[in-house]
Amino acid sequence: MKHGKKFKSLSRTKSHRKALMGNLASELIKHKRISTTLTKGKELRKYVEPILTKCKTDTTHNRRLAFKALLSNEQAKGLVAEMFRDIAPKIADRPGGYTRIIKLAPRQGDNAPMCFIELVDFNEVYTAGGTTEKKPVRRSRRGGAKKTTDTPATETVAAAAAPKVEAKVEEKAKATKSDSKADDLKKIEGVGPKAAEAMVAGGLVTFVDVAASTPEAIKAILDAAEGRLGSLDPTTWVDQAQMAADGKWDELKKWQDEMDGGRPTDSAEEK
Repeated sequence: MKHGKKFKSLSRTKSHRKALMGNLASELIKHKRISTTLTKGKELRKYVEPILTKCKTDTTHNRRLAFKALLSNEQAKGLVAEMFRDIAPKIADRPGGYTRIIKLAPRQGDNAPMCFIELVDFNEVYTAGGTTEKKPVRRSRRGGAKKTTDTPATETVAAAAAPKVEAKVEEKAKATKSDSKADDLKKIEGVGPKAAEAMVAGGLVTFVDVAASTPEAIKAILDAAEGRLGSLDPTTWVDQAQMAADGKWDELKKWQDEMDGGRPTDSAEEK
C-alpha cells in the first residue's frame, strides 16, 4: 500500500523503478526532449530536477551524485560532463523549474495519457523571439504570506512613466481650459457644426475673435477647409458675433429672424 509515500511506484519494484528513472533522466539530458506517459513524466520531473540543481555547483561531490543518479554506466560519464559543461550555464539564473511538461493525445491501444517533457532553456521555438529580462526572485524557508518589494527596475519604470502621466494631465487641463473659454459659434445664423469647427481650427474660438476678424478672412478659412464650405456667405457673421459678444441677444434674435440662412435680406440690409 502507498501509505505515507510521496512517490508513485509505477507498478515496479524499487530496483526496477530506479533503473527506469535513471534511463529516462539519461535520455532527457541527452536529447533535451522525450515523449513518455504523463505519470512517468511527472515522476521524472521530481527525479531529474534535484540533479540539475546540483550541476549548477561544479564540485567533485556533485559530479559523483549526478553520476550515481544516472545509473553509473559508461554512457553516464559523457552525460555528466554535458550537464556541467552545457546545461549548467543555461540554468544558472533559473531558481528551479528546469523542465516543462506538454500534454499530448492519448496513446493508441491502451489510451494512456502521453506527454512531452523537455528542458525549458533548450526549446528553440519558445525562445526564438530573444531573451527576456530575468527578475530576481527571493525565496524564504518560512511559511506565511509572501512579501513583494519593488526592484530597482520597477522603480526605474515608474520614474520613466511619471513625466508621461504629468504631460497627459497638463494636456487634459489645457483642453478643458480652452473648452471653457470657447463660445458656441453655431449661435451665429448661417454657421453650422462643420463651419464652426473650421473657424475654431482657424483660430476663431470666441465671439470676440470672430468680431475682430473680417468676412474676407472668414471666407478664406472656409475655402481652405474640407466639406465644401466655400458656398457659405459670412457677410453678416462679424456683426452677429459683435452683438453676441456685447450680450445683445434679443436684438440679435430679431435680426436673425429676418435673415435667410445667414444671408441678409432687403429689410435686414436696411437695418
